Amino acid sequence: MQVPFNAIAVQDAAILDEIVAAMTRVAQRGWFVLGEEGDAFEREFAPTTGCAHALGVGNGTDAIRLALEAVGVAAGDDVVTVPMTAAFTGLAISMLGARPVFCDVEPVTLTMDPAKLEAAITPRTRAIVPVHLYGQCADLEPILAIAARRGIPVVEDVAQAVGAQYDGRPAGSFGAASSFSFYPTKNLGAYGDGGAVATNLDTVADKVRRLRNGGQSQRYRHVELGVNSRLDELQAAVLRVKLGVLPAATIARRVLAARYDEGLRGVQIPQAAARRRHVYHLYAIRHPQRDVLASALAAAGVGTIVHYPIPLHLQPMYASLGLARGAFPESERAGDELLSLPLYPGLRPEQQDAVIEAVNAFTAQHGG
Repeated sequence: MQVPFNAIAVQDAAILDEIVAAMTRVAQRGWFVLGEEGDAFEREFAPTTGCAHALGVGNGTDAIRLALEAVGVAAGDDVVTVPMTAAFTGLAISMLGARPVFCDVEPVTLTMDPAKLEAAITPRTRAIVPVHLYGQCADLEPILAIAARRGIPVVEDVAQAVGAQYDGRPAGSFGAASSFSFYPTKNLGAYGDGGAVATNLDTVADKVRRLRNGGQSQRYRHVELGVNSRLDELQAAVLRVKLGVLPAATIARRVLAARYDEGLRGVQIPQAAARRRHVYHLYAIRHPQRDVLASALAAAGVGTIVHYPIPLHLQPMYASLGLARGAFPESERAGDELLSLPLYPGLRPEQQDAVIEAVNAFTAQHGG
């Protein structure tokens, strides 16, 4: 049996007519940037973030960059984040001319380790970016306490965790600002690139609103150096439809994850930490022979992906930071051992059974 790693068409089959109708509505209206659909999506999406404001932008990388700039990060500053994340988290920091400074992750949740945060803060640190990896929030209470004591704003990277919670509050509602990605494979995915910045601070919202649109305070009046990063109307229309089914899709992901939890043997499965609601953007298992396991699953028709084999401090683009292997051991071990299994709404029970059987057949032979 073939089990693709992801299948967006399968996920969207039940709402495809609504999506086509929404896109047709945009085409007939003839307004494609900063219009009615974008305004409506921002209003409808804001409650999911727990924030008063949600501002659509061109992509998740821009969302991080604009959020950081809106809270005061500038060239020459330091921003603390984790090395166990997509490279775009670091790229957003570097795009501002700031320097990423890394804090290792906890071994189980793979999110920022609060016990190591103080040591990562420098005199030039102007923001902290915890990454809510794979669908689970970082341990925010101690991170926020350290940040508050130091007077450093927190910008949450919620690209992989829309709908997740910490102490019953939505991911994205804790920091000075938060960033979201609507890349097609995300839990709330567009039909192209897209992102958003969320915040409860009027000043941050106003700044992002200007920055995303060339620094304009009003039409043709540019009061600062901004960028061109707007969520277009077609993507906003698609996202409005998908936002309506996000709660049900999240439940489906959690049910599938629980089924993996129960059935898998001989691998380390993801752990949902106390106080946190996991939304399973990815279901990443760990095994010391990860690459051999991936090959065995491929031979059995099971698609997998490694997220992320090279931590940021070992990426060639950050060679100038002078960080060698051994600097962040938990991130490095995770990069060596993690393997993401298929998990998405529409994954059929027999497909998931095939994944479980293939993993268990491997571990029965090779051990855990």
